[in-house]
Amino acid sequence: MSKNVFVEGPIAPEFIAESIAKHQSKHTIGAHNIFLGQVRADVIHDNTVVAIDYSAYKDMANEALYTIREKAFAKFDLTCMHIYHSLGVVKAGEICLFVFVSATRRKQVYEATEAIVNWIKTDVPIFGKEMFENDTFTWKQNS
Repeated sequence: MSKNVFVEGPIAPEFIAESIAKHQSKHTIGAHNIFLGQVRADVIHDNTVVAIDYSAYKDMANEALYTIREKAFAKFDLTCMHIYHSLGVVKAGEICLFVFVSATRRKQVYEATEAIVNWIKTDVPIFGKEMFENDTFTWKQNS
């Protein structure tokens, strides 16, 4: 069963810290790995990105993220895995994606985190409207 992984606006550093703290009671975990996606102030055609406005087909995106979760647990020996992604406006410098992976050993968390982030970028219907300082925008292209 898929769950909602979306956070309205930027992902707060306090939320990330609380997520880490919650795992201290899980004594079989020997390694954590965290990926934080941050909005960059890219310059595109002489315009600087000041924010990204994220939107998604939430039901489809949550289902795709559930599939990624299942695939990750099947492929890697993980103890825990959490994904959170922003919706709405996230300013340059703020966090928009939080992937948190835990396992008994470090090798699994490194490999899993890279795979999960790549699957999110290619398989999940999340869209980003890059907002420029001159009130124009372009749609974000994932590379």
